[in-house]
Amino acid sequence: MELNRLFDLIPYQILNFDKEVAFAKKVNGAWKTYSSKELKRIVDNVSLGLLASQIVAGDKVAIISENRPEWIFVDFALQQIGAISVPMYPTITTEDYGYIFDHAEVKMIFVGDQAIYSKAEAVALNRKIFSFDQLDGVENWSALTELGESGDLAQLEESKKRVKKEDLFTIIYTSGTTGRPKGVMLTHSNILSNVVAVADRMVPPAGVSTALSFLPLCHIYERTGTFCFVYLGFSVYYAESMEKIGENIKEVQPHVFNTVPRLLEKVYDKIVAKGYELTGLKKQLFFWALNLGLIYDPTKPQSGWYDFQLKIANKLIFSKWRKALGGNITQINSGSAALQPRLARVFWAAGIKVCEGYGLTETSPVVSATFGTADGVRIGCVGKLVKDVQVKIAPDGEILVKGPNVMLGYYKQPDMTAEVLQNGWFHTGDIGELDGEFLKITDRKKEMFKTSGGKYIAPQVMENKFKESLLIDQLMVVGDGKNYPAAVIVPSFDGLREYCKRKDIPYSSDSEMVMKPEILEKFQSEIDLYNRYFAKWEQIKRFKLLDESWGINSGELTPTLKLKRKVIAGKYDKLIEAIYQG
Repeated sequence: MELNRLFDLIPYQILNFDKEVAFAKKVNGAWKTYSSKELKRIVDNVSLGLLASQIVAGDKVAIISENRPEWIFVDFALQQIGAISVPMYPTITTEDYGYIFDHAEVKMIFVGDQAIYSKAEAVALNRKIFSFDQLDGVENWSALTELGESGDLAQLEESKKRVKKEDLFTIIYTSGTTGRPKGVMLTHSNILSNVVAVADRMVPPAGVSTALSFLPLCHIYERTGTFCFVYLGFSVYYAESMEKIGENIKEVQPHVFNTVPRLLEKVYDKIVAKGYELTGLKKQLFFWALNLGLIYDPTKPQSGWYDFQLKIANKLIFSKWRKALGGNITQINSGSAALQPRLARVFWAAGIKVCEGYGLTETSPVVSATFGTADGVRIGCVGKLVKDVQVKIAPDGEILVKGPNVMLGYYKQPDMTAEVLQNGWFHTGDIGELDGEFLKITDRKKEMFKTSGGKYIAPQVMENKFKESLLIDQLMVVGDGKNYPAAVIVPSFDGLREYCKRKDIPYSSDSEMVMKPEILEKFQSEIDLYNRYFAKWEQIKRFKLLDESWGINSGELTPTLKLKRKVIAGKYDKLIEAIYQG
């Protein structure tokens, strides 16, 4: 059958796969599942319920919830009547809720739980709110399905026919690292073109594979990924929470999941921390295998001796890594930020294909993605361009993108739209290069800065390298207009405790340890170690250790775990100034 609108994916899945488990979530300790046909029935009823509630084509409806099947039900239901979804991060401020409600002219709101309801209700004015959880005094979303059960399916079919592939289906307000969020307008055609283009990069076989979902559905990365899972007939299980991902992975035993580098870094750090807990021969074997993995390159033939050692390492050590990921994992998609090359090497060596991709909300999102084959990956690159997407590099190194996946523009912001969309090319703001068929990202155009000596610094490249240290959890390079780069560093406190244990250094508190001379000396040696990868003018000359981590709720990270550089610089302005005065 022909796919023109995103909701066509539902009958497409029924026709081709008719899944017994299309979606699933944990309820009272057990997995509650929904089949393909149940998905269609629920979505149709919600659509009819929305029509009965006077939601019509073109109306904007907000969805604010953690990941769960109900999120997808409402999303598909809105599409079928031509209404426009406005997904929002649960973690943003009440002020941002109010701004988006007003700017997007939202008419109705769906919320997940009590905490989200309380924030939304404070600025909802007279907008109708439905909840996914059962909340006192709040109408539950199930009321719409009940209302829809007595509706006219013929009316719904007429409504669906009026929806065209070029119609706007969602406005996604990008979290951004500075300023007010911008509303990215995406059509059914934008996303569907990307779904089909990305599908050929999926390793797990269609119709029989399982995916675990935990990245926010309000972000285009996980949302397009979910539509792709529906297209391929994967069973999608929603993790209970970020804290329970490890537990859910063991239960669900997924073949694939989407993630961001920050989470892979944490997985790797936990694995290494367990390695340090081993003793004797077991510890030696662990780090022998780890060091083998860190020099692995899937694109280059290794020596017979190396291959022999790697087989042993896979049997003795890496098999346990795969078991910790459920035992069935065949592909992990990594996006939203740069992946450390060492992580790509070691996971591929362990038989875990981490496929890095690149894209933006404005490009629906995928521009390029790695194939899960040895000839389809290149360490340090973000894969090959997906079907029908073009890229050219501007004279200043900026990546420009053209294709059916590029947004209509920013909602109510024609000036901003004209700034980034020029002659059909979207200006990404990222700096990169084409290495044959492979795309390589080197930095964000707006994040590069110049020292007082006139030398350009690309902070992302440096930060990614320094975070290879087992003692560094988070790091931001500073020095715009200064005579040398410096850094503010959040230690990996687990790694620091392990180091202190090995060196017989008494560990008191995080705040005291970051002030101790012997700890500062150790971090200086780590900085010296990684400085050698950079030119003299790029090297970090001084640093300050912090005793608190950066997070989403505390404001230093975006919901996709990128650094909010201006926020961090503002929060630690006196400390940063002290670096250059000392």
